[in-house]
Amino acid sequence: MDEIQKSLKKLSDKERKSLKKILLKIKNQEFYGLDFNQLKGHKNIFRVRKGTLRIIFTTNNGEIKILAIERRSEKTYKLKL
Repeated sequence: MDEIQKSLKKLSDKERKSLKKILLKIKNQEFYGLDFNQLKGHKNIFRVRKGTLRIIFTTNNGEIKILAIERRSEKTYKLKL
């Protein structure tokens, strides 16, 4: 089981439902209405914020890869790239 699946298992059903909608928007590159920002110091790494949850992803030539789904904490943005 990868890290993303582990992260999703820790969430409530309600959180998973709202995250599913957000992930579909990210997949379709429909960022309108999302709290979406580029991470400082990184060209192609972004985050979407929903309450205390953070979805961190990268884009490369139109391809999107989810790096992390976490609750906001001190280590949330300290990625192992």
